[in-house]
Amino acid sequence: MADDKHIIKASTPNSSKYDSKIDIYTSDPRGPHESIHVAVDSDTKSAHIIDTTNGDTEHTDVKCYLTSACMKYFQEKFDDNCYELTVLRWFRDNFVSKEDILHYYEVAPIIVETINKEEKAGIIYNYIYDNIVHYCVKQIEKGNYDSAYSRYKNSVLILEEQFAKPALKDRFVKTLKLINQ
Repeated sequence: MADDKHIIKASTPNSSKYDSKIDIYTSDPRGPHESIHVAVDSDTKSAHIIDTTNGDTEHTDVKCYLTSACMKYFQEKFDDNCYELTVLRWFRDNFVSKEDILHYYEVAPIIVETINKEEKAGIIYNYIYDNIVHYCVKQIEKGNYDSAYSRYKNSVLILEEQFAKPALKDRFVKTLKLINQ
């Protein structure tokens, strides 16, 4: 879609590592412009949001998820292979539905990004660790997979309502303002 001021392009790049990409430009992308780019790689479950609308380039790597964010917050030296992450990855790979995994990969990065902007992020991460991460790990250790799955799924939905949906609404408003310039 294009108008006098904007070019919006959605694509499935062949030469890129990303499966899909959305680019929004304030003018011809070949010259100076403000833009927002969203690119997703479903194989690695990673995505990037690049925002140049405020004059600076803001890059968000959405590869960091809730447990990783908690562990990064609590550990001086983050270990991507710590016990909690290892147990939860095993559980994800063996018990969580593909639909729930895809949903999690869509909302968790936004939840983490939003929490990181909160003044009391530490309190929130303490809550997530105690009530989701630690609880689920203990249930998995006991073989209570249904209980772990239920807590995980319900918690993601609650965190989505509390953090992701308001953040997405703000991004949508920002994008509309960019389009309407």
